[in-house]
Order: sequence, then C-alpha cells, then structure tokens
Amino acid sequence: MTAGDPLGRLDDDDYPAYTMGRAADMLGTTPGFLRALGEARLITPLRSEGGHRRYSRYQLRIAARARELVDQGTPIEAACRIVILEDQLEEARRINAERRRPAGAPGV
Repeated sequence: MTAGDPLGRLDDDDYPAYTMGRAADMLGTTPGFLRALGEARLITPLRSEGGHRRYSRYQLRIAARARELVDQGTPIEAACRIVILEDQLEEARRINAERRRPAGAPGV
C-alpha cells in the first residue's frame, strides 16, 4: 500500500472483506453508492455466513476509481464500463509483460 493508494493492490486471497458500512466509510461515500455499483454489475459483494454484504480490497479499489469518475461528472453506468475496461487493459499489459521474451533470448 502507498500513500496515494491506501487500498493497495492485493490478490483476492490476501485480504479481509469489509462490511458495506466500513467499505463506504473507507471510500468516503454512502452504502447507496456501493449498491448502485452492484446494480451496474461493476462489483458483486461477497456474502458472509449471516448473508451480509462484504467487499474485498480489490473491489474497493475498483469502486474508488468509479467514484473518481462519477465525481468528475461521468454517469455511473459509463464510469463502470470505463473502470472495467481499464482493469482489463491493466491485466492484459501484465500478462503481455510476463510472456515477453527478454531481448537477445533464443527464439522458439
């Protein structure tokens, strides 16, 4: 985690899940915003044994980016699509970097 990114970038198994109220507090928003992101199919909350919604750090990072776009005037549905595409692009770049051969390596 860094000062500019308090939620960090962790894999799904490496962090706890936060309740809707705690997640909203961490994002500086309302539970209604998180529900709207769920309705827009951006994030699907995990469910605890009691059926309570819980959010992972990865989901909170996604929600934080959507919140930035909404605060800039982007409609929530469009913000969700943008965030999904940005996340897919980041993943594709990561995979490409892992598979790229170093310069001078023998070809296959």
